[in-house]
Amino acid sequence: MKTDIQIAQEAVMEPIVKVAERIGIKEEELELYGRYKAKLSDEFINSVKDNPDGKLILVTAINPTPAGEGKTTTSVGLGQAFGQLGKKAVIALREPSLGPCFGVKGGAAGGGYAQVVPMEDLNLHFTGDFHAITSANNLLAALLDNHIQQGNELGIDTRSVVWKRCLDMNDRVLRNIVVGLGNKMDGTVREDHFVITVASEIMAILCLATDMKDLKERLSRIVVAYNYAGKPVTAGQLKAVGSMAALLKDALKPNMIQTLEHTPAIVHGGPFANIAHGCNSVRATKLALKMADYCITEAGFGADLGAEKFFDIKCRMAGLKPDAVVLVATIRALKYNGGVAKANLSAENLEALKKGIVNLEKHIENLQKYGVPVVVTLNSFVTDTEAETAYVQKFCEDRGCEFALSEVWEKGGQGGIALAEKVLKTLEEKESNFRVLYDEELPIKEKIEIIAKEIYGADGVNFVASAEKQIQKLEELGFGKMPVCMAKTQYSLSDNPDLLGRPEGFEISVREAYVSAGAGFVVVLTGAVMTMPGLSKNPAAYGIDVDDDGKITGLF
Repeated sequence: MKTDIQIAQEAVMEPIVKVAERIGIKEEELELYGRYKAKLSDEFINSVKDNPDGKLILVTAINPTPAGEGKTTTSVGLGQAFGQLGKKAVIALREPSLGPCFGVKGGAAGGGYAQVVPMEDLNLHFTGDFHAITSANNLLAALLDNHIQQGNELGIDTRSVVWKRCLDMNDRVLRNIVVGLGNKMDGTVREDHFVITVASEIMAILCLATDMKDLKERLSRIVVAYNYAGKPVTAGQLKAVGSMAALLKDALKPNMIQTLEHTPAIVHGGPFANIAHGCNSVRATKLALKMADYCITEAGFGADLGAEKFFDIKCRMAGLKPDAVVLVATIRALKYNGGVAKANLSAENLEALKKGIVNLEKHIENLQKYGVPVVVTLNSFVTDTEAETAYVQKFCEDRGCEFALSEVWEKGGQGGIALAEKVLKTLEEKESNFRVLYDEELPIKEKIEIIAKEIYGADGVNFVASAEKQIQKLEELGFGKMPVCMAKTQYSLSDNPDLLGRPEGFEISVREAYVSAGAGFVVVLTGAVMTMPGLSKNPAAYGIDVDDDGKITGLF
């Protein structure tokens, strides 16, 4: 069996100008990064702004397991299937972070015969967007520390600096550091921290900004610290906005590549869904809606994280109204939720399937609360049995969902036609009555409790004393009317990664809350979730290499 990278490297790509030409984009409207990658110019974006919007289809999933779910694979395969059916579709995805690529999770190009290419470029440096975000973030950090060093005119309390440096790599030793050691000219000694680039506020801002004007306004609102009077100090006050915007000028433009079947794919931005808001850029999604009759996008990790934030943050802020949701599951993952060890998932086990399918059931219920029609798809494995598949199909149809098998990993677009037809049927026959889960005017604690109870299934929320004080202060400072961005483990509906299936009788523990004023939301840290991941004992980096001819190996 070929690996993902072997399939990708054997693919015959079309020049990106040819892919673009088929959907009405002229070569002069592209900014080329070689033959197979391009950024879409501001001129092109402005030229389509009055086009009617296509249909918006969100792809999400059950909670991830070591058995794999295949959300990006399904998104890509569905886009390819639409193409095979003669439908004009564009896929809108996130860019991968280098941290997971060299860690455990892997990349974000899809898999098998449902991938976007060039796969190696996408999973490594791509067009440099993440480097630009990292640089802009750390420029602000440098300007902040320089301001303190040069007399601290704004009266910044060095014990109340909240802006963190960032790096797009899993590097746990940088979570908590001390800076300014040395002599007087080396700066003020203080505690500092790093987050991974995809968890930084700059990433969130880039993905929520509609244009350069909006980007700069958002950058100016970033809270970097508090002064001795307890008032926020912003990036605008530090005179950092212009130089940060200069670094982000090209990163703001969406990137276009192609699938293995030459379907256009816009890949732009990449906030983590377990920490940040987990969706590709608003610019990319809105552009895809103007370019095609169908935009297929995805939100990270399970629907309790990515989909909730897609609806309650991205759609709320951008005025998007999704028309359908595809919920991805696998029989293997459902049996894992039912208590079967990873090594034994290939054997038929209807009892474990019945026990674990409650995870899927909760996600269906959650998605239906938003008023959007749901299509459930099983990402097919050769070890799935007819009895297991039939059980899941009846389970979904009994709950008002369309159901389809997906074989896109093995067969590409052809393996996604059944799913595509069910999605089209849903779009034609079922109306979306999209609504958000909560009113942003509610107090912060009440918004957190609604998400915890309605989406996670918690009995309530336990706020540690320091988090209570932080929330109170945020409301006093006028930040209380924002949506909340929950940072939580992706592996469970709860904040305990070991609680699989559909946990009951638990509380969500909130340990910290802070404002991302530029992004426009309050971040809430729950359980033991980390904003800078670490590497495992045997990270994927050990198996990645380049041969003498420059060919990359071991990248999935």
